[in-house]
Amino acid sequence: MGSVRKRFYILFSPSPDGGQMKLITKIKPGDKVKLADWDPDANGGMTQDETAEQLKELSRELGDLQEMLFAAGRHAVLIVLQGMDTSGKDGTIKRVMSEVNPQGCRVESFKRPTEEELAHDFLWRVHRVVPRRGIMTIFNRSHYEDVLVVRVHNLVPEQIWKERYDHINDFEELLVESGTIVLKFFLHISRQEQKERLEERELEAEKAWKLSAGDWRERERWDDYQKAYEDVLERCSTERAPWHIVPANRKWFRNLVVAESIVHALRPYRADWEAALNKMAEEKKAELREFRESRKT
Repeated sequence: MGSVRKRFYILFSPSPDGGQMKLITKIKPGDKVKLADWDPDANGGMTQDETAEQLKELSRELGDLQEMLFAAGRHAVLIVLQGMDTSGKDGTIKRVMSEVNPQGCRVESFKRPTEEELAHDFLWRVHRVVPRRGIMTIFNRSHYEDVLVVRVHNLVPEQIWKERYDHINDFEELLVESGTIVLKFFLHISRQEQKERLEERELEAEKAWKLSAGDWRERERWDDYQKAYEDVLERCSTERAPWHIVPANRKWFRNLVVAESIVHALRPYRADWEAALNKMAEEKKAELREFRESRKT
């Protein structure tokens, strides 16, 4: 990977405990994206041992924030995970969301559209499962499949899928305007890393159930998918719904970057959620006092 430039937007900002955020990577609106400029093997100068405790702390904080999100009911959170096959979408969900209460979180996946779904506009099946206020939803693949696999496999005319970028931006803007916090992550792995992970599935009995000839067929279209993703990242990274490129060759660093990015995005809402919960607590206390007073008479 020596010829690949390690290009990241690294933001340092104070955290509530006086420390600093370590790393957030995101695409700014208007940026030109060439995935070859991003090193999927990057590790931020850290080792796995150094980040293990950080990930635990971030996961615990994310659990606390999600509990407040659920109780306050003022916002929703939509997390979009996209990436090539074997990029680690399932593993990211498992590790990063380890402290999140399932009562207020769900995962939605998007497979080949059903006959009913094909009879509607391409966002119909997506809009049905976006989170309500108080809920955190993770999209394991998403509405972006309609400008990725649809494009690569020529499932609809080019004129149609090209119009969908603007439709997606408008859709996500509507979600944000309605109180949804939209966070999007592209898990970026190298072609060689994907090959090794696919081969591992053949060698490890516990992973054999994941085997699919389709994964190898899709791999043959690697360059087409890379170009399709570059266009997605360029055209659909907005100020209020940005894309993050996550170096995903190292699973532990991938998990750290995603966890830190989510926590960083949700921290500014903590004060608002705490105020809402304090108000709710006072109202509940007043209701309880009124009830007890009524029983005295």
